[in-house]
Formats: sequence, C-alpha cells, structure tokens
Amino acid sequence: MNKSELVESLANKKNLTYKKSEEIINLIFDSMTEALVEGGRIEIRGFGSFVVKDYKAYMGRNPKTGEVIQVHPKKLPFFKVGKELRERVNNL
Repeated sequence: MNKSELVESLANKKNLTYKKSEEIINLIFDSMTEALVEGGRIEIRGFGSFVVKDYKAYMGRNPKTGEVIQVHPKKLPFFKVGKELRERVNNL
C-alpha cells in the first residue's frame, strides 16, 4: 500500500472527500516527522515504534575503487515492529 492508496482507503471507509483524507494523512505524517526531527520517539501500541538512531563516523571503502573514505556521522530513523503486529503477520 502506498500513500495515495491509504488516502483513498480512508476516504472510502469514513465517507470523506479525497482532499480531506489527504489532509488528514499529511497531518499525521508531518507530525510524526516533526517528532523524529526533534529527537522524540513515536510509539503506536500494537503496531510498533519509531526512533532515531545515531551512527558515529567511521572509515569506509568505495567498493568500486577500493579507496578509503571518511563516512560522516549520521542519524537514521528506525522502526521496531510491535509484538501484536508481528504475531498477526506470522499467523497468516
């Protein structure tokens, strides 16, 4: 399922216009993004949690040339699946 399919599903199930459904989905995603940018954690019970992990700088290699390069520190969002979702997926 992609974002437009999610918007369409919400519109159909709750009898909303596509535009209104799109606004709701965008509001949710924007709020989640903002929370992660600010270093927060998002937990949706039964679904999973999102956190931002910090990765330190390290020396890496360019696989094409073999040249040693410095990889800068970075932050990446990480999703950990919740127990209930994991169980529902495994019991299909």
